[in-house]
Amino acid sequence: MAGSMDVNLFWISFWLYLISFILFSVYAALGRKGLGISATSFFMAGLSFHTAGLVARWWISTHPPFSNMYEYSLTWSWFIALSFVVILIRFRKMSLGVVVSPILLVTMVISSLLPKEISQQLMPALQSYWFYIHVSMAAVSEGAFLVAAGAGILYLIRGGGRKEGKVLPSQDFLEELISRSIRVGYPLFTVGALFAGAMWAQSAWGRFWSWDPKETGALVIWLFYSLFLHQCVRGRWQGRTLACMSVVGFLIVIFSFVGNLFLGGLHAYI
Repeated sequence: MAGSMDVNLFWISFWLYLISFILFSVYAALGRKGLGISATSFFMAGLSFHTAGLVARWWISTHPPFSNMYEYSLTWSWFIALSFVVILIRFRKMSLGVVVSPILLVTMVISSLLPKEISQQLMPALQSYWFYIHVSMAAVSEGAFLVAAGAGILYLIRGGGRKEGKVLPSQDFLEELISRSIRVGYPLFTVGALFAGAMWAQSAWGRFWSWDPKETGALVIWLFYSLFLHQCVRGRWQGRTLACMSVVGFLIVIFSFVGNLFLGGLHAYI
């Protein structure tokens, strides 16, 4: 399987993302615009091969690439990459690549450790439109949460001073990006991961909730980001606290993602 077309495309995208991360890091250190443009070019090339890999996987399997942990992780990382490109086009902040690209690389490394077999026929539990709604919206929302974490990490790296730097964006901008990303991700996660997930569970297993490790993890994520938004509205989480909590959210999402690899449950499709 290591030589299959889709896996090769994903490996090419990984190396392009890695090169872009190195260039983004040098750009952040030296502030030379040409390095930022080169880093962005490699990142865009990586996204192109990443997209081609997902399309190839879809074409080979004849169904969207959501059916196992390997496919979900690659779809999830694709949404992270796409989110960065949208932010880049909107705000022209190339320095965000120094934290978004390593998060993207981590998700791709995790995916490389998972079984890569392609299933031509989905198991009965996955043959539901609720499944596609559930997985796609969960991937988009968690991608938004990880972008928020990337902005939080950059906030902490930046240190003191709220003014716009030569390369690094201002802390005010990073705070706003964290808040916006969470505000985008939260309703999508609520509708996709929880509501659509419950409807899929009812369709597949005959019950809305079973305290499966993955379901419990989704509930913990939802409760955390409910608290996150509540504290933001109350003005209690700002500045460094806001940045730190966005990183804590990232760790919870990652733990929930890999948890069923060790804990099993109804979502263990590998």
